[in-house]
Amino acid sequence: MHGEVVILGGGLAGLAAGHALAGAGREVAVFERDVEVGGLARTVEHRGQRFDLGGHRLLTDSARVCDLVREVVREPLLQVPRSSKILLRGRYVDYPLRPLNALSGFGPRASLRALGGYLAAQLAHRARPGPLQSLEDWVVRHHGRPMFEMFFRPYSEKVWGLGCGQISADWVAQRIQGLTLGTAIRHALFGAAGAGPRTLTSEFLYPARGIGSIADGLRAAIAAQRGRVHTQSRVTRIVHHAGRIRQVVVRQGGRSASCQANEFISSLPLPALARLLSPAPPPAVLAAATRLRYRDLLLVAVRLARERATDQTWIYVPGQETAFGRLHEPKNWSPQMGTRGETLLVAEHFCSRTDALWRTDDGTLVERCSDELAALGLIARREALDGVVVRVPYAYPAFEIGYRQASAAVTGYLARFANLHVIGRTGAFRYYNMDHAIESGLQAADAILARAAAPGVALPRTGTDA
Repeated sequence: MHGEVVILGGGLAGLAAGHALAGAGREVAVFERDVEVGGLARTVEHRGQRFDLGGHRLLTDSARVCDLVREVVREPLLQVPRSSKILLRGRYVDYPLRPLNALSGFGPRASLRALGGYLAAQLAHRARPGPLQSLEDWVVRHHGRPMFEMFFRPYSEKVWGLGCGQISADWVAQRIQGLTLGTAIRHALFGAAGAGPRTLTSEFLYPARGIGSIADGLRAAIAAQRGRVHTQSRVTRIVHHAGRIRQVVVRQGGRSASCQANEFISSLPLPALARLLSPAPPPAVLAAATRLRYRDLLLVAVRLARERATDQTWIYVPGQETAFGRLHEPKNWSPQMGTRGETLLVAEHFCSRTDALWRTDDGTLVERCSDELAALGLIARREALDGVVVRVPYAYPAFEIGYRQASAAVTGYLARFANLHVIGRTGAFRYYNMDHAIESGLQAADAILARAAAPGVALPRTGTDA
């Protein structure tokens, strides 16, 4: 096989790159290991009910990304109001925080303790400012220790399977994006001056039939422009010579085939990309790659014999009484996600593939999750009809302290390949939101097209400056 551009990985980043390149007349081949494209941004159907792999909102400041989504999604884009709650000690508290609701949810004593802890943290920081290395450092500085102990510690440790002192402050700073307890209180009491942090946004865009419509639309557009998208295609080797990637070897069914190209784009997990290179990278680079870990995601979707179970987009469950950490109901995102008289509750279990949970059989997982939902008072146990389990490896890069050095060692080595572009959340080992992942693919396409227009001119490439 031969193509101008080979794209490894059919998530949103790879598909966006493929769409831009195919639209510019380039010969494009996309290889995706899974049966379907989209990666984590995929929509699954179960007995007439539809659900996303975790529930995804489209929130972007990029007109280019918004225009692309509107171009490829052949269905209405809904403006969905966000309504999220934290289940704390048997009570529901609004998230983002609303002070009066927090007072009734936490209770007066806990609320005063949280406010006092926040003020104490601000005074301590002014008296002794210091570096914020861990998630614990960051949260205590911005929210106070009582809020850290009540919500952030149990939830974060449930998500990452690590102590909060082991998780880099980079993750929480990126993910919470400017939200502090003081910001939330000011926003709730006085409204936002300007756009405010993304975390406080009350509405988001959503395709009527699920977030997977974006990936499906991109795939169809690539095919219409004579590009090729190959699923169930596993990359087994990436051959390089003299500072360039020369070909990739792909296994499809029982056969292996090599594919040559002028340019290569990868959203494969960064450690996997390093291990696939032939000749192999230096031992120090491979050792750095092994230090980069991902958190896996296991979803249990329980089908219920009722029209709706909640009125929320997300419910965060930090407590140890449940195995899952977050819950969403797809029909609250779009009525077209379900059928009349039935609904789904989708429970996200954050785990690792080495955990017993990952290896538990599907039937046991559905029964256990149904029991937990009933114990929380969300359903009557008899309403649970059946369920489906989806396992998603490499869902989230784990930003452990020290990840920056390991990532820099790997990406620094990859930067020597003039025709390799690393993109996406898993590929660049960055906590990209959906729009950022799409943008990373578009930027890789821009770099390739610009180099073709100005041969011999050194141009910056995406994904190698982590």
